[in-house]
Amino acid sequence: MANDLAKCLLRVYASMLLIASSFAFAEDSAAPSVEEILQVPSQTLSQNQQAQQQIDRLADETLEFLSEYRLKLQTLDRVQRYNANLARTIADQEREMASLDDQIANFSEFERGIVPLMMDMVDQLEAFVRLDVPFSPAIRDDRVKRLREVMNRADVSVSEKYRHIMRAYLDEALAGRAINAYSGQIDTGDGTLRNVEFFQLGRVVLLYQSPDRALVGYWNAQAGEWQSLPDSYARSANLALRIARKQAAPELLTLPVSAPSAPTSESMRR
Repeated sequence: MANDLAKCLLRVYASMLLIASSFAFAEDSAAPSVEEILQVPSQTLSQNQQAQQQIDRLADETLEFLSEYRLKLQTLDRVQRYNANLARTIADQEREMASLDDQIANFSEFERGIVPLMMDMVDQLEAFVRLDVPFSPAIRDDRVKRLREVMNRADVSVSEKYRHIMRAYLDEALAGRAINAYSGQIDTGDGTLRNVEFFQLGRVVLLYQSPDRALVGYWNAQAGEWQSLPDSYARSANLALRIARKQAAPELLTLPVSAPSAPTSESMRR
């Protein structure tokens, strides 16, 4: 019995030693050291810093993307507004093109009516020059000739042709109030041409005088021909020429004036 009790106590003691050693080993393996305890805050701080850096980086990227997004929105808004304005402009241009097409179609009708009218105006101007007082015949005939050339040119617009015609009519109207002196030739009646000086006072007086003052004459509008004047008109004719050339002061002159008459059938044939 004593031996059994001793063996039992020995076993209990051995078991307690085994249990104690197990607890000691467990405590030695689980308990952190001082260095490990000091390293925990440092590792936590490092992890926090890395996390904060990542957060800052993500925040910067987010702000950058947001700024780019806003810029894209502004660009899109400008493009949409530009496209809207461009669409209105194109619509207005299309309306203008349609209006121009209508105007061109109407102008074709107008052109077919205005061109014959302008041709008649040139014919009437030529007839007027032929029946009028024959001052500056070369200039006036050349004016009519140039009008006919312009009317036959394809590179001149209808409006430009009309402008030329109206300018020619204006020049003829201004000539009716002009005081002019110019050189020319006249048929003395025997088939010879004499160099003379012409004096023109509108369409009221047109006379000539030879350089030696031996010949003096005027245009008789009623008779439709040149007629000689007596020598008593030589001084007045010479003074009139000097006044027209601004070589003498204006003064009263005695000059032949004949009232124009209606054209006869004979003058119309000339």
